[in-house]
Amino acid sequence: MRIGKQDQAYTAIATSDAESITVRGYDLCDELIGRIGFTDYLWLLVLGEKPDETQRQVLDACLVAIAEHGLVPSVQAARMTLAAGPEAWQGAMAAGLLGMGSVVAGSTESAGRYLAEVLAKAEADGTDVESAAIASLKDHKAQRRKVAGLGHPQHSGGDPRADRLLAIADELGVSGKYVETLRILDKHATDIIERPLPINVSGAIPAVILDAGWPLDALKAVPLVARAAGLSAHLFEEATRSIGFIMSNVGDEAISYDGKISSRAKAAE
Repeated sequence: MRIGKQDQAYTAIATSDAESITVRGYDLCDELIGRIGFTDYLWLLVLGEKPDETQRQVLDACLVAIAEHGLVPSVQAARMTLAAGPEAWQGAMAAGLLGMGSVVAGSTESAGRYLAEVLAKAEADGTDVESAAIASLKDHKAQRRKVAGLGHPQHSGGDPRADRLLAIADELGVSGKYVETLRILDKHATDIIERPLPINVSGAIPAVILDAGWPLDALKAVPLVARAAGLSAHLFEEATRSIGFIMSNVGDEAISYDGKISSRAKAAE
């Protein structure tokens, strides 16, 4: 059963024949391998064009900023998976990437879509971005919703990674409507929501990368690719100096059981 209207399926990413492999219009062996850096290649693969120098620096900065985040739940899941199946790096890597949801790392996409939503609202209402941002923040407060891209449990005075990324965007002349919108939200959020809400790294990444020309619908690729690098480090360390079962045991000891007690357990008390 065919779904959709296309009579013929197409891809513009890659093709090959007996003599060559073509990726985005370039010969893989003659023009790409050994001639292009991975950041440039990622941009080329996703957008179909090589980045300019500024775009490369922005994407590089974003990838470095988010690659490593310590022993967050997704990293713990990856390490415990490898401890249980040392031969399954691919399974452990998948476990780590699957754990990147709306709270950790995947929040980059949520923040980017929120910035786009505020901009779209301003345009639709024929108002300025600041008015749209203030109205949105008041709505968030009324509904007790988290503001995507703002706030941090540890860096309440400001996320240093976000500050650095925004400074780089300013230095490179990249800062545009998305960075402006993020800064407007930051300007009003703490007073409206009535608690510290500095820009976090998941807010800064989409702001600067979208202003650099990265597509909104491919935002999630940035933290996913970056975290794959961080997970590689954790999995290599796990393979050589395992803490997976230690983390599992500590977790087990930290959780108290409050369910029903079996008859045998009652008899043993």
